[in-house]
Amino acid sequence: MTSSAFALRRRWLLRTAVGAALMSPFASRAFAGEETLRIGFQKSSTLLILLKAEGALDAALAPLGVKTQWFEFTSGLPTLEALNVGSIDFSADVADTVPLFAQAAGARLTYVAQEAPSPEAQAILVPKDSPIRAVADLKGKKVAVAKAAGAHYLLLKSLEKAGLKWRDIEPAYLQPADGRAAFERGAVDAWVVWEPFVAAVQKGKDVRVVADGKYADVGYRRYYLASASYAARRADVLNAIVSELRKTGQWAKRNPGEAAEFLSPLFGLDAATIALSNTRRSLDVRPVDDEALGEQQKIADAFTAEKLLPKKLALRDVAVWAPRR
Repeated sequence: MTSSAFALRRRWLLRTAVGAALMSPFASRAFAGEETLRIGFQKSSTLLILLKAEGALDAALAPLGVKTQWFEFTSGLPTLEALNVGSIDFSADVADTVPLFAQAAGARLTYVAQEAPSPEAQAILVPKDSPIRAVADLKGKKVAVAKAAGAHYLLLKSLEKAGLKWRDIEPAYLQPADGRAAFERGAVDAWVVWEPFVAAVQKGKDVRVVADGKYADVGYRRYYLASASYAARRADVLNAIVSELRKTGQWAKRNPGEAAEFLSPLFGLDAATIALSNTRRSLDVRPVDDEALGEQQKIADAFTAEKLLPKKLALRDVAVWAPRR
């Protein structure tokens, strides 16, 4: 992104963010600066990272008397563990599987928003010269995957489609950085991971995609969540966050090159890799609807059947936040 383009983008974001917040019925609390919103995010949190870097979210929340504090996590599960114990108030997008493991552990969470399905944004990878040509060839192999991540469900459903059981492979539960290291030194036979890690490792052209979400009909939605107590108390803040996320997702899709160039130094990846990664993400922020919860129930049941979740879940019992018009 050129400096002039960035400046224009930043001014537009800040102007629209402040304008929207000042029109809020809660704007009478303007600039009180008395409360901190603690946000958890990870390297795949594209939209919130954009908002964090450009200051647009801070601008939107300032008239509500709220400032932000940011905490980076390695993946979704530790993010929601922090949300559950009260270390953070709001979680950036985590894969669809993650809230289920948190719910099974007794977490009191509220679904705030979703990103529309992105089935190509996670994949099963093998070295280019690997004898593994199809999912069925994973039988007896050691496969790296982050526990409770969306990639975990992709692997589970891909094995099922290929006629295999979870016990037919040797899972190695590794976070992305450790998974990549194990994959590159040959300590595992395959690695299941999500964007931007897929695009990053593909840059070397020494890997092959064995399957992505389309193979096993895995939609891969990503969810934004808040603690139940925070959602009940600060609907105005959640409304502002969702509005900014939606606008930023629309901008990133309309301006993929500029978005990639801006994110490049923040992600530590080249712009071409980020642009490729973002073509596989919908970045389309929507309310959490019945279709999404139905898919969550399907995922929960699949994990329960394989005894990967400790108990059966009822998604009708989860709290879902409704945006204010």
